[in-house]
Amino acid sequence: MRAIDLDPEGRHHGGLPTFPWKFGPEGLATRRQLRAMGLRPAAQEPAAQVVCHRGRRHGYLYRIDAAKPVRPMTPGRAAALDRAIAARQTCPLCLVRYDACLPLKTLGSCLPCSELSDDERDQLAALTTTRA
Repeated sequence: MRAIDLDPEGRHHGGLPTFPWKFGPEGLATRRQLRAMGLRPAAQEPAAQVVCHRGRRHGYLYRIDAAKPVRPMTPGRAAALDRAIAARQTCPLCLVRYDACLPLKTLGSCLPCSELSDDERDQLAALTTTRA
């Protein structure tokens, strides 16, 4: 533990109390910890932060007593989430939806379509545009 990581008054971190990893005070939690409790930070600012990996990583801590319950999933939000996930799981060439997200930024398609030649890809694109 580095001495700079323990700064309960926040003198060295812009006024934000700072603690080493796993040494945060009671009554504070990270976003993930709040979510596991069924809570969300709401509009509150971070009350403190924890620092780990020799100061290269940090996590904000929020007050548990000021947190609010997680908003329930509505049918509209569920449909929007399904559309967003479908966009990441559907190959733009063959229009097949996979169970996992596709590497669309690197390959631009699913693995079988990425191994096609340019002529085969053009033929497949022509077939799928007539289907859609």
